[in-house]
Amino acid sequence: MLPNHTTITQFIIEEQRSIQGATGDFTGLLTDVVLACKTISHLTKNGALVNVLGSTQQENVQGETQKKLDIIANTLFLKANEWGGHLAAMASEEMDDVYQIPAQYPRGKYLLVFDPLDGSSNIDVNVSIGTIFSILRCPDHVEQPTVKDFLQPGTQQICAGYAVYGPATMMVLTTGNGVNGFTLDQNVGEFILTHPNIKIPEDTQEFAINSSNQRFWEEPVKRYVSECLAGKTGTRDKDFNMRWIASMVAEIHRILMRGGVFLYPLDSKNKEKGGRLRLLYEASPMSFIVEQAGGLSTTGRQPILEIVPTDLHQRVPVILGSRHEVQRLIDYHQAT
Repeated sequence: MLPNHTTITQFIIEEQRSIQGATGDFTGLLTDVVLACKTISHLTKNGALVNVLGSTQQENVQGETQKKLDIIANTLFLKANEWGGHLAAMASEEMDDVYQIPAQYPRGKYLLVFDPLDGSSNIDVNVSIGTIFSILRCPDHVEQPTVKDFLQPGTQQICAGYAVYGPATMMVLTTGNGVNGFTLDQNVGEFILTHPNIKIPEDTQEFAINSSNQRFWEEPVKRYVSECLAGKTGTRDKDFNMRWIASMVAEIHRILMRGGVFLYPLDSKNKEKGGRLRLLYEASPMSFIVEQAGGLSTTGRQPILEIVPTDLHQRVPVILGSRHEVQRLIDYHQAT
């Protein structure tokens, strides 16, 4: 690491200094989150060598079979963040209810929601996975937060970020002042600022969707995808590439790096559930990041960041990415 490289800790402290009255609690909280992600990165890179692969044969609150690493990552996140005195409570994809801070630790003013291991179906086949997190303020005078205290629209997020565990481990972060990417230097164990001020191209020729669900899609999505597939021979007059990794973190990371649009739309298979992806710890933080990088996010019918949650594990349709393509999808939905 060169001496003039900015570490994620330095970056966070410098941001904190620009905020009048900042106490350092937020910096401390992010430091704990970073530590948890470093530990998960270590485990994912060692895989079978440290016996973290395979299934538990148990289901989480979502009805999804949990992998060993799902449980381990969730526990790591809880243990890394419960003791520091920065949090009032936590909530996770892997837990039915709110996680209260143990009585022996001081309580803080923030709430943390997270998906400890996004894309866990990819764990055993060595494909990129990740961690998603979002930080909210705990309402004033609340000492024992309940579900309703977490039900805040995405516009109220203090911070959102993700770690992607791929050939390199990266953390991408926004505090509402743009998006920055940090790469983990394995030699010194520090995240280094390598991708400052990330911007998503407004135009793209790449889209990501699970095409096996085509028969369940609504007409606006069928129209959009069919036009992309028609390429230069169709109305769009340009060729598109289709991608699908089955890891939201990996999909969104690619979009941040080179543009694109990601779709997990409402369809007849998931309509009763409201959608496929969870609002609080998947759709909302990723939408915050994408919009801070100049992109757009929507359900097709409303901005994701404006949705007021009604449930801790609420699901929503998700369309986000390069601005002009997402706007086209919004227009198609409004036309129906």
